[in-house]
Amino acid sequence: MKIEKITLTNFRNYLSTSVKFHENMNVFVGDNAQGKTNILESIIILALTKSHRVQNNPNIITFGKSKCKIEGVVKKDKIISKLMVELSDEEKKLSINRTNIRKVADYISHLNVIIFTPDDLDIVKGSPNIRRNLLNIQLSQISKTYLNTYNEYNKILKTRNEYLKILYNNNIADKTYLDILTEKLIDKAVIIYQERKQYVDFINENIDQNYHFISGDSGLSVKYINNIEIDNYDTEVIKETFRDKLSKNYYRELQQGMTLYGPHRDDFYFDYQGNDLKLYGSQGQQKLAILCFKLSEIPIFKNYSGFYPVLLLDDIFSELDIKKRNRVLDLIHNFDVQSVVTTTDLKNINKKNLENAFIFEVKNANIVRK
Repeated sequence: MKIEKITLTNFRNYLSTSVKFHENMNVFVGDNAQGKTNILESIIILALTKSHRVQNNPNIITFGKSKCKIEGVVKKDKIISKLMVELSDEEKKLSINRTNIRKVADYISHLNVIIFTPDDLDIVKGSPNIRRNLLNIQLSQISKTYLNTYNEYNKILKTRNEYLKILYNNNIADKTYLDILTEKLIDKAVIIYQERKQYVDFINENIDQNYHFISGDSGLSVKYINNIEIDNYDTEVIKETFRDKLSKNYYRELQQGMTLYGPHRDDFYFDYQGNDLKLYGSQGQQKLAILCFKLSEIPIFKNYSGFYPVLLLDDIFSELDIKKRNRVLDLIHNFDVQSVVTTTDLKNINKKNLENAFIFEVKNANIVRK
């Protein structure tokens, strides 16, 4: 999977611009606040239909304009697709090969991306919701089953929470309908638990190897934590354990008006040599761990979808010494993956790592290929 071209109209500080990409590496170089990260953001929106940076469209649209448009040409083997995302204050329009797409679920996966940004430190330092969101985004790109199941789970969860409040506020004793919702919730939860656990297991097949290759150290893994306290992810074990957990905590949930257990409350953490990296790791170690996590996803995407994703790396070299910078690039070159990288400079980068690359200079939203 490769991006051949992207065209921006009224997006951030770009009134109108087009960029043609190299099939291997593309490096955007320039000072801060010139528009480098906006290029990466536009690719993310083209892939996921939303930004990783903001929620509101007006922040994305060029000041004074009513809408913006992102168009891209994507190639999978010999198949070329033209994707389009148009955003305005009122709506979002999606199309594939000029055919309008109404459901986001039908659009997702036509361009798969793995993203690394400076804000990713929140994956280690931030709330569990950030880490769950990461798993949800990545799995939704490569598994239609997960995407549809996750959406259905959230609908059932919302209905169940609302009915818990009705039961409590109206002092209703009959919980037959709640039991029906609970069984539906459990059925969806099983799939989410199993797919997340499998995904984390796949990450652990490569993350420590990547960490050792870049830093020379080892002992990094990811620990998945479910809040129904299971170690066995067999379908019947999950169902029985989850059902029992909800049954025993029925009155607590009734009083609080919400479902207190399930995959919507799960988490994971980075374990480094037996310690939680959030508590005992330096910022440099934390950043490298996240980067290794993202690099470990590359073969997973290939195995699930049959295609390598596009790798987006924003400000990748900050807080990495010279050796680690080049080791990261060496590792990227081991995959047949297209990458888009932003940096303020290319000092101390081995020339061999840039041999098959387009280098773009970005200044005041003006992009020039060097």
